[in-house]
Amino acid sequence: MGKTTTTINLGAALAERGMRILVVDLDPQGNSSTGLGIEPDEREYTTYELLLEDIELEQVIQKTDQPQLDLIPATVDLSSADIELVANEKRSFLLHDALRQTGMDRFGYDYVLIDCPPSLNLLTVNAMVAAHSVLVPLQSEFFALEGLSQLMLTIREVRQTANPDLRIEGVLLTMYDARNNLSRQVEDDARENLGDLVFATVIPRNVRVSEAPSFAMPVLSYDGQSKGATAYRALADELLRKNARLAA
Repeated sequence: MGKTTTTINLGAALAERGMRILVVDLDPQGNSSTGLGIEPDEREYTTYELLLEDIELEQVIQKTDQPQLDLIPATVDLSSADIELVANEKRSFLLHDALRQTGMDRFGYDYVLIDCPPSLNLLTVNAMVAAHSVLVPLQSEFFALEGLSQLMLTIREVRQTANPDLRIEGVLLTMYDARNNLSRQVEDDARENLGDLVFATVIPRNVRVSEAPSFAMPVLSYDGQSKGATAYRALADELLRKNARLAA
């Protein structure tokens, strides 16, 4: 449980708070699309067309069953995009430019959440170039901090070459089990090394969060009283407070 689960449920929690949200599924597995109830045969236009073809945002943005939450879906077609992007001289800026079409303002989104692929590839770089900030889900497991250091290096490279304003929104501990010594150790290490970058909110290991995607909905809709839903609402509130401070 990590990036996709967080994208879906943070998006739903922010939408619950009255924000207009767009989720951009940039993972060829299309799990965000499935988790928000958009079946593969309903995905006529996807992030593949958004990146590689001249397509209007109106054609690719889809409504979901979640009020205030829209989606640009993905399919397995996106898995070949990495190869096709290599030959494009603007390969790192395609998502940046696509999301800044003049038509974007009409939608009035408060937040655009990009669900990245699991690996650090050209699609991930496109997301970082397009984004204002990166939220890093960190599973409470032994090797999690090792992967984090590589991600931090990539973020630093993108800052130096393409997006100097990119910041780290925060590191989010997920699959956290307070009864487990390893979870507490990962939390202690993360807070010691990263300080205020680590969100105060932690996402617990929760069966309802794991079950919700198989019903094609966020956990907030599947079981709104569960510990997982409560945690994602707390994360949304913490994020909104943090951004209000930054804007002040």
